[in-house]
Amino acid sequence: MVTALFVLSLSATASFAQTGASDGSRFGHGEDSLRCLKNISIYTEYVKTNNFKDAYTPWMSVFTEAPKAQVSTYTNGAKILRALIAGEKDAAKQKQYLGELMKVHDQRIQYMDVLNTYVKTPATKGSIIGMKAHDYFTMGGQDINEAYKLFKEAVDLEKENADYFVLQEFMDAASRKLKSDDSYKEQFIQDYLAASKYADAAFKAETKEKSKELLKVAKDNINAYFINSGAATCDNLQAIYGPQVEQNKTNLDYLKQVISVMQMLDCKEQEAYFAASEAAHAIEPTAETAVGCGYMYYKKGDMDKCIEYFDQAINLEQDPVKKADYAYKTATILYSKKQFSKAKQYALKSISLDGNNGKPYILIANMYASSPNWSDEPALNKCTYFAVIDKLQKAKSVDPSVAEEANKLIGTYAAHTPKDADLFFLGLKKGDSVTIGGWIDETTTIR
Repeated sequence: MVTALFVLSLSATASFAQTGASDGSRFGHGEDSLRCLKNISIYTEYVKTNNFKDAYTPWMSVFTEAPKAQVSTYTNGAKILRALIAGEKDAAKQKQYLGELMKVHDQRIQYMDVLNTYVKTPATKGSIIGMKAHDYFTMGGQDINEAYKLFKEAVDLEKENADYFVLQEFMDAASRKLKSDDSYKEQFIQDYLAASKYADAAFKAETKEKSKELLKVAKDNINAYFINSGAATCDNLQAIYGPQVEQNKTNLDYLKQVISVMQMLDCKEQEAYFAASEAAHAIEPTAETAVGCGYMYYKKGDMDKCIEYFDQAINLEQDPVKKADYAYKTATILYSKKQFSKAKQYALKSISLDGNNGKPYILIANMYASSPNWSDEPALNKCTYFAVIDKLQKAKSVDPSVAEEANKLIGTYAAHTPKDADLFFLGLKKGDSVTIGGWIDETTTIR
C-alpha cells in the first residue's frame, strides 16, 4: 500500500504543483489534499524511526507540491537531507542533496510569512539564512566565500539573536577566507569585533544555564579563531590602520574603532594608536582617547603630559571600575619612573574606587619593597617588609584571583624581615607596633 501511495504521489506531482502552490491553498484541493496529507503522514513516521531514505520521496512530494503545508516540511526536510548527505558516498549524489538542502532554506524564506502564522515562535529571515549557512558550511559546501557571505548576512540581520553556532562558525569561515584573501584583513577584524560583541550581549542576556554554557564556548572559540588567524598582531594592526588613520582624521567613528581594537589587543605602543587617540581626542575627548594620548606622551618621555592625560581619563570616565583601572595604570607608570609617593596616591585612589581589586595593593607592596630604607637603623628598615606583607595579605583577602601571586611575594619578602635579636637591642619584640617613616608613613606590627 505504501509503495502504491508513493507511485500515486509521484504521478500527480506536476499537476498539483500548479494548483496547491499557486491558488493560495495549504494542502491543495480534493484528491490533491488527500494525497498531500497521506504523504505527510508517511514521511513523518519514517522520520520518527530515522528511516530517512524512505522518508525522502513522500517528503519531496509535499515540499514540491504543497510548499505552504506546514513548517515541519522544512525542519524535517533539512533533517532528511542532512542524513542522506552524511550517508551518501557518491559525490554527485551528495552535491544533488546539498543543492536540495539549500533550496529548503530558500523556499522557507519565500513562504516565511504564511508559515509563521502556523507557529507560536515565528522564524526570521536571518535565522533561516543562518541555518542555511550552517548547513552549507558543515555539509560539504566547497566555496568558502559563499559560506562567509551567508554567515555575514545572517549575523548582520540577527546580531545578538544569532544562534551561538552561527556566530562561532562565522568566525571559522572568516578565518579561512582570510588565508586566501589578504585584502580581507581589515574587514576580518571588523567581523571579529561584531561577532564578539554579539556573543557577549547574548551571553549577558541568557538566563538558561545550558545556553550560557554553549555561548561561553562560542565566545572562547570566536576569540581563538581571531588570535590564531595571524591578523591579531600589533605589527599587522599598525600596517592596516597606520595609513587609514591619516585618511580618517575627522571620522570619529572610525577613530574610535581603531582605538578600541588596539586597546583590546594591548597594542598601545603603535603610532596608529597614538595618532587615532590624538585625532579623536581633538574631536570629542573621552576617557579612552585621553588614555591613548597619555601613553603617547609616556613613550615620548614627557611624564607631565602623560599624567595630565591620565588625569583627564579618570575624570572623564563614569564607570567606577574603569576609573579605578585608569588610576591603577597611572600608578604603574609613576612606579616605573620611581615616583613612589605619587604612585602610591594613585594606587590608593584606585582602591577607593574599586575595593575588590587586589592589584593596587600588590603594587604598593612592591613600592615599599623597592624603597625600604627610611632609618639609620638597619633593623628598622627591615621592618618595612612587615608593611609589605600587610599589603599582600590585604590583596589576596579582597581579590582571590591574585592570591597565587601574593603568596609567592610573601614567601620572597618574608625572608627580609628582621631577626628577633636585631629588634631586641632596639627594645622591640613581636606584637609591638612600629611606624615606617619617610614617604611610606605606615604603621605595622612586628611578628
